[in-house]
Amino acid sequence: MTTDNEQSNAAASATGQKPVQLPDDSLIIVAVRNIVLFPGVVAPITINRPKSIAAAQQALREQRPIGILLQRNAEVEDPTPDDLYRVCTVANLVRYITAPDETHHIVCQGVQRARVLDFFPGTPFLVARILRIPEPTTSSPEIEARFLNLQRQAIEAIQLLPQTPPELLAAFQSTTSPAALADLATSYMDIKPQEKQEILETVDLSKRMEKVSQYLAERLEVLRLTNEIGQKTKAAFDERQREAILREQMATIQRQLGEGDGKAQEVAELTEAIAKAQMPSEAESQARKELRRYERMPDAAAEAGMVRSYLDWLIELPWALPPEKPIDIAAARRILDEDHFGLEKIKSRIIEYLAVRKLAPQGKAPILCFVGPPGVGKTSLGQSIARAMDRPFVRVSLGGVHDEAEIRGHRRTYIGALPGNIIQAIKKAGARNCVMMLDEIDKMGRGIQGDPSAAMLEVLDPDLSRVVFIATANMLDTIPGPLQDRMEIISLPGYTEEEKLEIARRYLVRRQLEANGLSPEQAEIDPEALRLTIKGYTREAGVRSLEREIGRALRHAAVQIAEGSTAKVVIAPKDLSAILGPPRFEGEIALRTSVPGVATGLAWTPVGGDILFIEATRVPGKGGLILTGQLGDVMRESVQAALTLVKSRASQLGIDPAVFERSDIHVHVPAGATPKDGPSAGVAMFTALASLLTNRTVRHDTAMTGEISLRGLVLPVGGIKEKVVAAAAAGLSRVMLPARNRRDFEEIPKSAREKLTFIWLEQVDDAIANALAEAKPPAAAAE
Repeated sequence: MTTDNEQSNAAASATGQKPVQLPDDSLIIVAVRNIVLFPGVVAPITINRPKSIAAAQQALREQRPIGILLQRNAEVEDPTPDDLYRVCTVANLVRYITAPDETHHIVCQGVQRARVLDFFPGTPFLVARILRIPEPTTSSPEIEARFLNLQRQAIEAIQLLPQTPPELLAAFQSTTSPAALADLATSYMDIKPQEKQEILETVDLSKRMEKVSQYLAERLEVLRLTNEIGQKTKAAFDERQREAILREQMATIQRQLGEGDGKAQEVAELTEAIAKAQMPSEAESQARKELRRYERMPDAAAEAGMVRSYLDWLIELPWALPPEKPIDIAAARRILDEDHFGLEKIKSRIIEYLAVRKLAPQGKAPILCFVGPPGVGKTSLGQSIARAMDRPFVRVSLGGVHDEAEIRGHRRTYIGALPGNIIQAIKKAGARNCVMMLDEIDKMGRGIQGDPSAAMLEVLDPDLSRVVFIATANMLDTIPGPLQDRMEIISLPGYTEEEKLEIARRYLVRRQLEANGLSPEQAEIDPEALRLTIKGYTREAGVRSLEREIGRALRHAAVQIAEGSTAKVVIAPKDLSAILGPPRFEGEIALRTSVPGVATGLAWTPVGGDILFIEATRVPGKGGLILTGQLGDVMRESVQAALTLVKSRASQLGIDPAVFERSDIHVHVPAGATPKDGPSAGVAMFTALASLLTNRTVRHDTAMTGEISLRGLVLPVGGIKEKVVAAAAAGLSRVMLPARNRRDFEEIPKSAREKLTFIWLEQVDDAIANALAEAKPPAAAAE
């Protein structure tokens, strides 16, 4: 490879040309045929005449600009000054190239218009004295209007041209100078060189733009007509004729460019890539079969792109199994303790899982599914498992997936077909033994495109992959039974107040300090302020809302520090009202249960446990039952069963049976317009009705759950862990649970067990004995 100077020196030696001493105010002139160079435009020019070659070499050697000047008659071989126009373009010589066939080429960049005053005699090439013509810089409404019109015309013309590079369109769209736009449009316009020279010689900007616009308008008409004819002609060809013509055109172009073996080179590269991919024998056999098909296909075939895309995916997948590092159980314990506070049973189960993976790497390990409300750490547990196993972690969001093709992959016959989300995630992870989290597996839908849950059954076959699958869900009710059967369910209850406080102190405050550009030396939240934030500003099973409130408090501190405060900002409990507003949640249990007919129930929701107030009252009537509060069918049946049970035990409870005949009983479950349903409110309904009709209040520190039978038995219910955690978070001290739910006692977090007194119910009589206070004086009873 030779440099431009070496090429010019070699060419000068070959022609015997010696350097010439030129005046400083002179300009070397290169006479050209059929080419007009404009300022701001870069163009290649072929030079073959000895004078032109000598002129270009002299300019390159001395790093001088040259003048590109059009000759009047293109047939004149050795033009004299009389054969040349008098306005040229001063240009910088960007590159000088000597081709293998001994032809010479220069690449020039136009700089400025210039007028030739006279030529120097006695030089081996043309040298002239010039007067540079400055570009007009005046601006007026007329110029602006002509500029906008010319830009619109130029863009339309470019869009009508076939195979126009996008860079050219961008150049016209980004040009802001009227003069530059006129020159650029003329340079690319298909008009005679003499007409281009006329525009080059037009110094007045308004007249120049008018001429360019006129020429461009004529060309636009031709281009529109050509485009219309071309579209009609194209529609007249049938598909075979069109493919044959395109194939012949492509072959001709490739022969002219010397690229006739492009397809063979592409096939060779694909063959080498398949060999390096380390595929299993079955996959490699299929890949080579598809490659043979692709090799026989014409490039214009519609299926060629699909086959090529399929081969690319096969090649790019991480087939090779990376060396697996042994699992360090002690390090895994440390990682889990660093990342998560509490959750001791769940951490213990994860350690067991990792221990089995360590001892039996090829065994069929269970697929863990973490089930719990949002914000309790399901996703971060998966990330911790990946850290402990030292494997890449990748997350696949399944929420809203309703097409099984998103799991299995699309049919290859479809345009734009892609593999399923699982294969895409493995490619993204870059390892076939990654830890893959199937997030929100309970939110997959089922539509007309098939059942993605059924497709997921095949994905979760432990014999098919070395991927470690971990699933998350908020609730189990929407997961089909066969899919649940493939997974080991691990429930994550909500956090108690103490656990939230520790999580905030250890993780959330530190994370929000970093997120808001603060350090522990600049800002701090008092522990009591954290406790007040938990009690008064959040009511959730997880800690997401808590983290948002901590972020709001620290942003308040960030404003003070950004304004120049140097003292450490400590956010105390008294500051929370000003920063976060008044508390959103208050202890309303004692207030609500201070009158007869109100009981505190416990409910399970997809976002954790919650307390539920059940209110009952009676009004004069004819023995009707009124139910309000967005009650579902199951809860309506619970109310009716509870009322029947109270009627059957009226004498035992000291209730006058005539009350039922002259009163209507109204049962209401507040909490806004939230729908409420589920078989767990029977005990609370019975207690509320008994409280109303016996005029005895329900203890305000007691909550209850359980279903009832008409014989007075208390039946077991689900969600005990979540309900008890909600009771502890609400500040209650006693919970009444079905005796047949004692098996769930060990699942309740230790911190919640220590705060609460548990009362186990066999019969509804046990609920009355433990929940109702002494009767009020008869005068206070409502009639």
